[in-house]
Amino acid sequence: MLTLQPITYEEACEYVRQYHRHHIPPQGHKFSIAVADEEKVVGVIMVGRPVARHLDNGRTLEVTRCCTDGTKNAASKLYAAAWSAAKALGYRRLITYTLASEPGTSLRAAGWKELYKTSGGSWNVPSRPRIDKHPIGQKTIWEQIAE
Repeated sequence: MLTLQPITYEEACEYVRQYHRHHIPPQGHKFSIAVADEEKVVGVIMVGRPVARHLDNGRTLEVTRCCTDGTKNAASKLYAAAWSAAKALGYRRLITYTLASEPGTSLRAAGWKELYKTSGGSWNVPSRPRIDKHPIGQKTIWEQIAE
């Protein structure tokens, strides 16, 4: 049986460092949630302000990392819990991105809606040079909105 439990930012970051396929931990968070089986933590979700400035309106949060060890239903339980927590804190919208190659099964199972595919690309520009440490291809954006 999977149960939700609190987790600190530092603990969630360490879990992401150990298990995430293509991302390092995010710079910060508003909150994180863990899911555990009877023996250990099997996944974490980290929620923060939207990375894209135009989406950061004070009422929207973004799932910046969802990471599991592959335990069945762990990711969908985390996505559902993140939305419940965001709503309880007064947020009206929660978004996240997946790689276009990922099917989004856990998001669909948790009731998320697929919006569209982004064009992808690097944020590295001459006026603000960056080193890309993450996939820069096309992504799918998903959302939950309070009714």
